[in-house]
Amino acid sequence: MKCSDNIKYLFSHNSVAVIGATPIPNKVSNVIMRNLIDGKYTGKVYPVNPKYEEVLGLKCYKSVLEIKDNVECAIVATPAEFVPKIVEQCGKKKIKGVIVISGGFGEVGNEELEEELKKVAEKYGIALLGPNCLGAFDPYTKIDSIFLPMYKLERPPPGEIAFVTQSGAVGSTIIDMAAHYKVGISKFISYGNAASLNECDYLKFLENDKETKTIILYVEGAKEGRRLFEIMKKVNKKKPIIALKAGKYGKAILAAKSHTGNLAGSYTAYKAAFRQAKVVEAETLEELFDFVRVFNQPLPNGNGVGIVTNGGGMGVLTSDALEINGLVVADFEKSTVEGLAKILPSYGSVNNPLDLIADASAEGYERALNLFITDKNIDILCVILLTQTPPIDERIIGVLTKIKASTSKPMIVIAVGGSYTDKYRRVLEGYGVPTYGYPDSAVKALKKLVEYAEFRRKM
Repeated sequence: MKCSDNIKYLFSHNSVAVIGATPIPNKVSNVIMRNLIDGKYTGKVYPVNPKYEEVLGLKCYKSVLEIKDNVECAIVATPAEFVPKIVEQCGKKKIKGVIVISGGFGEVGNEELEEELKKVAEKYGIALLGPNCLGAFDPYTKIDSIFLPMYKLERPPPGEIAFVTQSGAVGSTIIDMAAHYKVGISKFISYGNAASLNECDYLKFLENDKETKTIILYVEGAKEGRRLFEIMKKVNKKKPIIALKAGKYGKAILAAKSHTGNLAGSYTAYKAAFRQAKVVEAETLEELFDFVRVFNQPLPNGNGVGIVTNGGGMGVLTSDALEINGLVVADFEKSTVEGLAKILPSYGSVNNPLDLIADASAEGYERALNLFITDKNIDILCVILLTQTPPIDERIIGVLTKIKASTSKPMIVIAVGGSYTDKYRRVLEGYGVPTYGYPDSAVKALKKLVEYAEFRRKM
């Protein structure tokens, strides 16, 4: 059996051994143990360390070979020199998935030890994640090898976005942001040095993962560039891939080498591969998060945008951004114009952007958006919300979530402001409504969604 055939055991299993487990607080393996217990992992947890009889109230074993029960996955957090022998024991125990958190391999020039680890994994057909990584997190099964405490790094709820990352540090920041805005994820995969399995294998796995609808890929350097291109091209036809390439220029390429032991390679080649595979490329970490949220909803049928706002100036700025990015400020159908005329005050005018005036309430937004839903010229709903105006209160959240649930058209919200506005944004994100702090960032994300939708329609 190939190593990649057992990837599922990294995320779905009934038992896990934590090798190197310790009762000493703040040690990596101790944090992992606590996260599994506090995160309500439903399977059995087996601490393994010859130094202890018990760890966190659980019996501790001298090696995995002493565990009488079946063990499906192991998390290894020990000094690097012991890891190949430990993985060999996992193979003899018939453990199918092993997550190696430990560093000290190719990233520090210890290629021989990394090659030894790879050979052991291949000998037993073990799905080896790592080394030198954060490993895996699955909010559905509660498997969690991230060695950062939950009180410092929140875990996001279950959702439809998978994140494949070469960097644990970048991955952890995205996870924290997703949790902050209640953006759900399906899988988190930090693969580090990729001694055995790499991003290609994980993309192939996610292609058929029923919980995953969108894939984020953060890559510094690929070991199999041609294979990665072919897999991206295939997977992206079914599920959008949003990629961020790091190590693009000069000394950043060398930094990537020292980070995970992989050469960053030519950015020109990566950019061409992304373009040919129709992968959505983000230029920055901020863009990556912006794009991901807008893709977490249905694809539009066109590029016509209907804008409703309670602040005229913000509507004008958004219109400018749409025009610059090749999107269309839609012309309202006659029935929409007639319907809007009935809900606007006498001094209002029916135009797109539709300005509901500063005294607009949640009800005004609801009536306008219900007309937008039935307008065939409008493919995307764009809601600009100035939460600072007196009539806007918590009722707007109910209105916007209800509208989103009642239509197959994608919807975004632009809400500019400080801490009060941020509270609304976080609640809306928790309901799956992507919100943005500025028109430009919102429209750039919309552009990527429209382009990917056009690609899918032409298939």
